Amino acid sequence: MAKKKEMTVEERLRALYDLQLIDSRIDEIRNVRGELPLEVRDLEDEVEGLKTRIEKLDASIEIINNDINGKKNLIEEAKALIKKYSEQQKNVRNNREYNSLTKEIEFQELEIQLAEKHIKEFKARIEQKKEVISETKAKLKDRQAHLKHKKGELDAILAETQKEEEALIKLSEDFQNKIDERLVKAYLRIRNNVKNGLAVVPIERGASGGSFFTIPPQVQVEIAARKKIITDEHSGRILVDAVLAQEEKEKMEKLFAKL
Repeated sequence: MAKKKEMTVEERLRALYDLQLIDSRIDEIRNVRGELPLEVRDLEDEVEGLKTRIEKLDASIEIINNDINGKKNLIEEAKALIKKYSEQQKNVRNNREYNSLTKEIEFQELEIQLAEKHIKEFKARIEQKKEVISETKAKLKDRQAHLKHKKGELDAILAETQKEEEALIKLSEDFQNKIDERLVKAYLRIRNNVKNGLAVVPIERGASGGSFFTIPPQVQVEIAARKKIITDEHSGRILVDAVLAQEEKEKMEKLFAKL
């Protein structure tokens, strides 16, 4: 691996500010997308959840229908037994046999009543589940329409920005490779810890960009000299002078226009 060319402090400052401009441009693109990717993912999960719910409800109705069929079979068996026992009663030899068959008939009649009661309950449960399925299907239709709309929005934004974003990510990596690894790590650490991801900022009206804390005149002179890397004591951001920032901004805007 080729050794990185030794850079002067000014070259490092320029490269760091260029890297900041690239990463800020990536941030802008992602901010345009905003919460859309998350919204789309959440809607996709919700749609899948609703589909699964409908499938489970359909499966439970099928199980209840099987139970109903089981009870209907039991009723038919009980009716057949009642008929059999009623026929047998015609040929009994004594009261004991007659009473025993009567008890069997009564038991089967109770079985029929109980089975019919269960069938009625099962049918009521099916109706309840069908209502829930109907409501869930209506909600699913609404969510699918909403998802289609949000996906259309996201796809349109991606079509406009994806190519540029990919080119910028590659550019960011290229610039990071030019800069000393220790400096890149410091830049990334600051970027992750500060608002808006601004790790390198120019001096504006005597203060660091985005800050109200005034920088002492002597420090401003040192920053303008570009002889060492200076950070803002309040925010920890790396500071560059306004002239350097303007020069790099103009240079990078021309580069971005070519992407």
